[in-house]
Amino acid sequence: MTDLLKTKLSRRSVLQAAAVGAAGVSPALRTAVWAQGSDAPEKKEVKIGFIPLTDCASVVMASVLGIDKKYGVTIIPTKEASWAGVRDKLVNGELDMAHVLWGLIYGVHMGTSGPKKDMAILMNLNHNGQAITLSKKIADKGAVDGPSLAKLMQTDKREYTFAQTFPTGTHAMWLYYWLATYGINPMKDAKVITVPPPQMVANMRVGNMDGFCVGEPWGHRAIMDGIGVTGVTTQDIWRDHPEKALGTTADFVRKYPNTARAVTAAILEAGKWIDAGLQNKNKMAETVADKSYVNTGVDAINQRILGRYQNGMGKTWDDPNHMKFFNDGLVNFPYLTDGMWFLTQHKRWGLMKDHPDYLGIAKQINQIDMYKQAATLAKVSVPKDPMRTAKLVDGTVWDGKDPKKYADSFKIHA
Repeated sequence: MTDLLKTKLSRRSVLQAAAVGAAGVSPALRTAVWAQGSDAPEKKEVKIGFIPLTDCASVVMASVLGIDKKYGVTIIPTKEASWAGVRDKLVNGELDMAHVLWGLIYGVHMGTSGPKKDMAILMNLNHNGQAITLSKKIADKGAVDGPSLAKLMQTDKREYTFAQTFPTGTHAMWLYYWLATYGINPMKDAKVITVPPPQMVANMRVGNMDGFCVGEPWGHRAIMDGIGVTGVTTQDIWRDHPEKALGTTADFVRKYPNTARAVTAAILEAGKWIDAGLQNKNKMAETVADKSYVNTGVDAINQRILGRYQNGMGKTWDDPNHMKFFNDGLVNFPYLTDGMWFLTQHKRWGLMKDHPDYLGIAKQINQIDMYKQAATLAKVSVPKDPMRTAKLVDGTVWDGKDPKKYADSFKIHA
């Protein structure tokens, strides 16, 4: 298997064979599902941008396994350098869709993260699996978690620098929320910079930051390289939090609804394939580690996707809330409350002056009806309620019932 995986072509054929074996259906027969009729995808080739992160896996595997062909589309994964680049290419149409941060899509829709354009989220791609990493330098001084970081910043006063990946994105919001939980105002008590995910480890290595929040494998990579420790995993900030979405423009959904539905169904099926067992997860790790995708060692990816964690200070644990791509469909449903939560934090941190129509905007962006149709195609169950409740690390409960009150309830804000 290892020899066959040395080239993309052989990897694709081997994994396609594995997928066909699992499905028990020939590729020709599966393709025929979408061969004819008014439901056929209007656009056959779909360029989907991704950033080199483990959670691009369901997009990549839908292509590599040939699941996309079953639904009459060809997914072309396109490696991008930064979230700002993803934003620009989505807005100008160079990309059809992207593996993208929820907060980026909401930010573009609201005009808070660049040019304003109506946007759409087709599905959630993964839960969990990000981390806040603290530099070995401050860990050696005792800053290994939230309380000890706050203590060090009080006793050893200087400018502390933390990095996130995009100003309205998930990593920025996890970082800000976590710091504020321990009395650190990210807007006043620290310097926050934006760094693309693949550049995080290199920047920490040369001393440009005291901590960063990013997706895997870069948190684990910092530990493997001996330059950082895990201060907290994002699943310990919010268990089963939304993370990356399959995002596009509202124009694309209007123009190519069948294509949008087909791609969603294909990626849903790919996520289901990844979560189906250890063998599939290891195949996924081997595939996405390739230089075409994440460009790192397989060992940087395959531990944390199985829930095998180490913090860089000798502690190891099995985390049942590791990165998930399917979890019986619970991962993929684009809950309205998930989108609304990002808006509450954008308001909290001064990215918006006024309270928006939280629920109304979430209903505009999250393509719930289309998702349900795609889930039916992929034979995936759908949650009954588009709202869900979560308890976050500071003990506050988010249920979406009074977003204005929630957004205004935090003692620490911009």
